[in-house]
Amino acid sequence: MLTPKNLSVAPMMDWTTRAARNFLRLCNPQVRLYTEMVTTQALIYGDVPRHLRFEAEEHPIALQLGGSDLKDLVHCAKLGEDWGYDEINLNVGCPSDRVQQGRIGACLMAEPAHVAEVVAAMQAAVSVPVTVKHRIGIDGLEHYDDMLNFVDTVAAQGCKHFIVHARIAILAGLSPKENREVPPLRYTDVYRLKQDRPDLCIEINGGIKTVDEIVGHWQHTDGVMIGREAYHNPYLLTQAQTLWGATDLPSRADILQAYLPFVEKELASGVPLNQITRHILGLFLGMPGGRRFRQVLSTRAHLPGAGLEVLRDAAAQTEQII
Repeated sequence: MLTPKNLSVAPMMDWTTRAARNFLRLCNPQVRLYTEMVTTQALIYGDVPRHLRFEAEEHPIALQLGGSDLKDLVHCAKLGEDWGYDEINLNVGCPSDRVQQGRIGACLMAEPAHVAEVVAAMQAAVSVPVTVKHRIGIDGLEHYDDMLNFVDTVAAQGCKHFIVHARIAILAGLSPKENREVPPLRYTDVYRLKQDRPDLCIEINGGIKTVDEIVGHWQHTDGVMIGREAYHNPYLLTQAQTLWGATDLPSRADILQAYLPFVEKELASGVPLNQITRHILGLFLGMPGGRRFRQVLSTRAHLPGAGLEVLRDAAAQTEQII
C-alpha cells in the first residue's frame, strides 16, 4: 500500500485567507495549510491579530513570511510561534515587481548567503521548523547547478525542508500571472534535487491537478504542494483523502453543511457574505448545477444583508439541501 507523504496547499495572496483555510480544512484533514504571504512590515507596523489569527481547526498550519531584514524576520518568526503556527516559511518565490522592490521573494535566490543567514537566525529564535519556498531559478540563474548552489548554501546553515516551484521566475518582463504559466515546468530538476540531496525534505509545487499526479510526484519527492487547483477545484483535496485509506468521502454538500457554523460566526462578526463565499465557488466544479451554484453566489452574496439563505439557495441549484 502507498505510504502517504506530505500534501499541502500553497500560500496564495488574497486566496488562502482564514475563510478559505477553514473551508479547505473541511475538504481534507491531513493537508498542511499555509497563510497568504505576510510581509514583515505588515506585522511590525500593522494589525498583528488581523494577519495572524486563525482557528484551532486549521492545524497543521504554516505562516509564510515575506521579507529580507534579519532582525525583522526573527521578530516575525517569534510572533508566528507565539501565535501557535506549526511552521514558519520564508518566501523566496514570489516574482512580482512590488515585492522585488522590497527585496522580497524570488529575487532573493540571487543572495543565497543572505537567505542562509536569515534562515539560521530564524531557526535559532524559534522551536518550530523554518522552511523555504523557492523557484528552480531566476533570470541569469536558470540552471540546475544554480538552484543546487542556493539549496546547499541554505542547507549548510541547518535548513532541511525546501518547497520548490518547478518553474524559473522571470523577474524582468513577466507579470506574476505569466510567471505561473509561461516558464515551462521542469519537474525533473526537482526530482534530481531530491536524488542529489536525499537527506533534505524536498516538496514539489507547480501545475499539479489530479490525485494521480500527486501519487506520481510522491515517487520522486517528499511531498506535493497544490496551488491554484486546490482553489478552483477544492474537492480534489477530498478525493486525495483516499491516499490515506479513506473510503467514505464526504460529499460536496456535506462539506458545505459543515462550513455553515463558520460562515454564521463570521457573518455575526460583520464579515460580508461575499468575502467568505468567493472561496467556495469551485466546490461543485464539473457537477450538475455547478454553474448555477456559482451564479447565485456571484450575483447575491455581495448584496446588503446577504446571509445563509443565499448559500442554501445556491446549494439547491445542485439539487442539494443544506
